[in-house]
Amino acid sequence: MIRGILITVLTLGVIGTGVWGYQEHREKNAILINAENNYQRAFHDLAFQMDTLHDKIGTTLAMNSRKSLSPALADVWRLTSEAHSSVGQLPLTLLPFNKTEEFLSKIGNFSYRTAVRDLDKEPLSNDEYGTLKKLYSQSTNIQNELRKVQHLALKNNLRWMDVEMALATGKEAADNTIIDGFKTVDKTVKGYDESNMSDPSLVSFQKNNQNFEKASGETISKQRAIQLAKKYTNITNPTKVKVTQNGKGAQYGFYSVTLADSKGNEANIDLTKKGGHPIYFIDRRDITKQKLSLNDGMNQAVKFLKENNFDKMEAYETTQYDAVGVYSFAIKEQGVFIYPETLKIKVALDNGQVIGFTAQDLLLNKKPRTIAKPKITKKDARGFINPKLNVMEDHLAIIANDLGKEVLCYEFYGTLNNDTYRIFINAENGNEEKVEKLKNAEKIYDNTL
Repeated sequence: MIRGILITVLTLGVIGTGVWGYQEHREKNAILINAENNYQRAFHDLAFQMDTLHDKIGTTLAMNSRKSLSPALADVWRLTSEAHSSVGQLPLTLLPFNKTEEFLSKIGNFSYRTAVRDLDKEPLSNDEYGTLKKLYSQSTNIQNELRKVQHLALKNNLRWMDVEMALATGKEAADNTIIDGFKTVDKTVKGYDESNMSDPSLVSFQKNNQNFEKASGETISKQRAIQLAKKYTNITNPTKVKVTQNGKGAQYGFYSVTLADSKGNEANIDLTKKGGHPIYFIDRRDITKQKLSLNDGMNQAVKFLKENNFDKMEAYETTQYDAVGVYSFAIKEQGVFIYPETLKIKVALDNGQVIGFTAQDLLLNKKPRTIAKPKITKKDARGFINPKLNVMEDHLAIIANDLGKEVLCYEFYGTLNNDTYRIFINAENGNEEKVEKLKNAEKIYDNTL
């Protein structure tokens, strides 16, 4: 009898395991099918978007009036954004596809800054028309290569999940059609990119100064980087120290330093090789119950800046997340906030320790500036904002507008209903350069069922 019970139990166990395994297999297949469908959709969307983008750029070559050209270029900008989105949904993170993405960025930047300007007063120059022709020619090549990949993928019923697996494991087949096809696309774009990098209508809108070459001071050693890391992070007796350098291609670059102590605290900091300036750091530790106010945290942030010789900085935004205060500072000269030169500091409100810091914008955008005088008065500038806005504060500020150009503005803080807004009015011509809705205090749902 006992034997029969055991056999029954084992039989039921085997059956249950089989049913569970089958169910797991079905669920896994369902996930794989869903992922494959998403990849297929993103790829065919990308092919369609490149077809449409190619045709749209072609039509702009035949246009001359602002009435037609501005909407067409705005459409080009929209299509490049959609193509970027499609690329981001493909399993290409391990596949070199950055040149094609750069190409899409350049088309988007060029089309946007051309579309938003007054083409009646400032029509396309010969150089810009030449740029459009180059972009059209290159989009033809990309279109053709993508169509080849699309044709072969459909003809041979190729699966994107196989591509993802090959990329993840590093076991790419020698004749993987999709991977080889995208490598060909990127190689084609790279050849174009190298022959056109000097084109001012493309390059002028790209971000420069990415290697901190304008940082002040002498080049530091690894040992000096470790000393500075201890100073900024307050881990003075680390039990673990790790230092790495940036990769090749950066003339000045940075050190990345990781420090850990016996209590389990760990901090990571990046420092410029030139001058040893902190770019970014974060201290990973548990934050206990809040004991300090947000204003106390501000005092600690200001103290940190003074101790580390960050001069002419003034706070312009304060936010709290749980027991952590986040403080944004900008350079202020002659009463003018210079927003391209900013940094952020995180302070733990349990003991006032600075646990996070980022100064990349400050380091990249630091330069001598001549601050011009406004051509319109503050009263005139207020006349350009919504009269329903209740203005609470105002001052002058330099910002980078949507075209990447620095402009002097009147900055107004105001309320409308229950929301607070920040509005920048160009101090030269009264244009509304930027409108931002500031975040409201987050609701707390701790006691919500």
